[in-house]
Amino acid sequence: MKKLFRILYGYLRQTDGWLWLLCLGLSGFSMLLLTGIVHSGVWAPYDYGLQTMRIVGVQFGATVVGVVCALILSKFDYHALTRLWKLHAPIAYAFVLLTFLIGIGAADRQGDKSWIRIPFTSMTIQPAEFLKLSFILTLAYHLHVVSDVMDDPKTILALCVHGAAPILLIHMQGDDGTALVFAFIFIGMLFAAGIHWFYVLVAVGGSVIGIPLVWFFVLNDFQKQRFLILFSPTADTQGTYYQQYRAKLAIGSGQIWGKGIFSESHHYVPEAQNDFIFSFIGESLGFVGAMAVVLVLISLVVKILSDAQCAEDLQGRLICVGVFSMIAAQSVINIGMCLSVLPVIGITLPFLSAGGSSVLASYLGLGLVLSVYMEAPKNLFSE
Repeated sequence: MKKLFRILYGYLRQTDGWLWLLCLGLSGFSMLLLTGIVHSGVWAPYDYGLQTMRIVGVQFGATVVGVVCALILSKFDYHALTRLWKLHAPIAYAFVLLTFLIGIGAADRQGDKSWIRIPFTSMTIQPAEFLKLSFILTLAYHLHVVSDVMDDPKTILALCVHGAAPILLIHMQGDDGTALVFAFIFIGMLFAAGIHWFYVLVAVGGSVIGIPLVWFFVLNDFQKQRFLILFSPTADTQGTYYQQYRAKLAIGSGQIWGKGIFSESHHYVPEAQNDFIFSFIGESLGFVGAMAVVLVLISLVVKILSDAQCAEDLQGRLICVGVFSMIAAQSVINIGMCLSVLPVIGITLPFLSAGGSSVLASYLGLGLVLSVYMEAPKNLFSE
């Protein structure tokens, strides 16, 4: 037992304790929220065949597995992980491609087949969540290799192909929300690598041309309606806007201090345990509690950026920026959906939303950041 405590003490001296505290705090709060959701009954109308308390158990199990994976991953040299791209990238892409054959999706997401059912269980896994981590590692390695020739048009073209591959694949899968997160990861890491402003201006100009083309030739009528409804939300409160309308009612009813997590008078919001958990936070804890959660998430991403500054090389900084982009993008999009300032595109709130794949991917991202932090040179006051 003493040896175990010595190992744990040694690890705690090396690792980023504040980052661990923020992530574990969010996970603990998540299980409290999910218990409240089950208790209030707002989840019951969307019973997916799971026993009511199982949602909390799955979250707890995913958190435990995620913490163990993060601990193990943090002890790996991230340089070795990036060099092993020929191993993890094909596996990650293969699992995503498998969804085109045996994928399943939620009934309210047209054309989305993002999950694979785990054999002999009622649980599912979302391969795209784990492709995010492989993508961060491979892109960090790619940017490191070409760092001396970043201004070469051929280099930029190759990087764009690298970034477009998962974005287009996930779009074809039907999960445009996750595809958008990949895009933010790609953009964030390119900026961190020092891409020339000329290419930024070219990209902005291309976007001005590309957005109308996407609107008319890529988005279907259902996807367009989710954008249009934001400008006339009262037009279809029982149809396309129903989910966001219920979320706004819930958040508004929380007022300043909220009703309490275990209140008996919560509004029903579809996917309150998942994509719309922020609406339950707003209703339970009010404006003050919702802002506190936002501040914790901001503290988390700022801490990740701080660890990026401590990295010993470009690869380490890029990995941290990739994880930062992943968590920041998901947080902004998720909260924006709940507040009806962004369309519903099925994005979880990191560490808080129910979902084993999301939780596990978040902790794997934490493990990558900790690997960078623990390899970083320490100053005289770090011991």
